[in-house]
Amino acid sequence: MNANHRVRIVGGMWRSRLVDVADIPGLRPTPDRVRETLFNWLGQTLDGLACLDLFAGSGILGFEAASRGAASVTLVEQDSRAHAALRRNAEKLAATQIEIVRGDALEFLASTTRQFNVAFVDPPYRQKLLEQIMPLLGRVIPPGNLAYAEAEAPLDPPAGWRISRQSRAGQVHFYLLERTEAA
Repeated sequence: MNANHRVRIVGGMWRSRLVDVADIPGLRPTPDRVRETLFNWLGQTLDGLACLDLFAGSGILGFEAASRGAASVTLVEQDSRAHAALRRNAEKLAATQIEIVRGDALEFLASTTRQFNVAFVDPPYRQKLLEQIMPLLGRVIPPGNLAYAEAEAPLDPPAGWRISRQSRAGQVHFYLLERTEAA
């Protein structure tokens, strides 16, 4: 990994620490400015919360959550190179609250029995994965809890979700969604 493939944690106990990013075509870590906005929306601390980072990629959203006090963070990533980089970064940070799962995000959601307070959902673009993920996400996010989603096009919230906050940075639309009820 070279210096061009690193991203900085913007807040919390690991503020300014660099996370290595695997050199994988299409992998696009959430930019600093978008992460700052997201964590302003969520509040600067996530003390005691259980977080889920689906399609983790660089894992930067999960590492930000852990840096800001999340009790547990589950990173789900299918690509072996990204998975290996996530493991190395977690070891480097001594991030014992982070669990890294190598696998498919849809299969993880369909099979897990755990519940989460916040989910980060930033799937690869142009594969219609967000439309597949959101109905399953309701299984693991109880009403009153949140999901963050990034998309290449405007998002209509599915049944059981409402848009709490939204913004756009360049071509990226990003949303904070609140679980309103069981769908």
